[in-house]
Amino acid sequence: MGISLTTDKTTPDEPPRTTDRAQEDRALFERYLDRRNPVDREVLVERFLPLARQLARRYQRPEEPFDDLMQVASLGLVKAIDRFDLEREVAFSSYAVPTILGEIKRYFRDRTWSVRVPRDLQEMALKVDRAVSQLALDLHRQPSVAEIAQAVESTEEEVLEALEASGAYRATSLETPRGSEDDAGDTLGDTIGRDEGGFALAEHRATLEQLLRSVTPREREVLRLRFEHDLTQAEIGERIGVSQMQVSRIIRQSLNRLRTVARTGEDPG
Repeated sequence: MGISLTTDKTTPDEPPRTTDRAQEDRALFERYLDRRNPVDREVLVERFLPLARQLARRYQRPEEPFDDLMQVASLGLVKAIDRFDLEREVAFSSYAVPTILGEIKRYFRDRTWSVRVPRDLQEMALKVDRAVSQLALDLHRQPSVAEIAQAVESTEEEVLEALEASGAYRATSLETPRGSEDDAGDTLGDTIGRDEGGFALAEHRATLEQLLRSVTPREREVLRLRFEHDLTQAEIGERIGVSQMQVSRIIRQSLNRLRTVARTGEDPG
C-alpha cells in the first residue's frame, strides 16, 4: 500500500493531521537493520531515490552525463542506508545528504579529472564553475573575475587559480587539429618539442673524427671498409692487396690504439 504525503481531515472540527513520515522511516529502518533483507533495502532505496536525484542535479554539468551522476548518487544513498544508525536520533535525510554529496565529490575528484590537483582546489573549481553558469544566466553575459569572487565569497587570486585548475578536468588529444585554417593538417602534437638524437650523433662523430687522427691513412681506410661498408676481412684484403690475416692484425692494432687514445688522450705512437 502506498504512503500518502498529503494531510488527512477527519472532521471539520478537528485540525489537519499530517502523516508522520519520520516514524514510518524509522519503522522501515528497524525492520531492515534487524533482518538485512534485500527487499527492505530496495524499499528504502526507492523511498529516498528522489533525494539522490535532487543532489545529482545540483552537480550536473554539460560535459558530464546525468546518468553517471545519478548512479554515483544512488551508490551514496545505498551506503547511507547501510551505515545509518537509529540510535543517533536524527532523520535519515539529514544523515544521507552529506554521505551522497561526499560520494559525488569523490567521483569528480578521483575519476573525472585528467590531471590530479589538490582536493580543495578541485572543490573550488567546481564551485566556481557553478557560479559562472548561474551568473551568466543572471547577467546575460560572462561574469568578471571580481563578480565570480564575490559570488563564491573568495579572493580574485583564488578564483583565477580555480579557473586555471579547471583546465585539468578534461584532457585534449594530441591529435586535435590546431584549429587555424593556415595550419591545415597540423595537430597539437606538432607543437610539442621532442628529444633530438641528432645532437648526440653529431657529438659522437666529432669525437670519432678526432680519434681517427691517431691512426694511419691505411688503417683508417681499413676501418672505414670494415665498419662503414660492412666488408669482410677477405674482401678488404682483395681491395688493398694484403692477406686476410694482415687485415685482421690492422683492425686489431687500430682499435687498440683508438681505445688507448680515448681513455688517456695520448697517442701511444
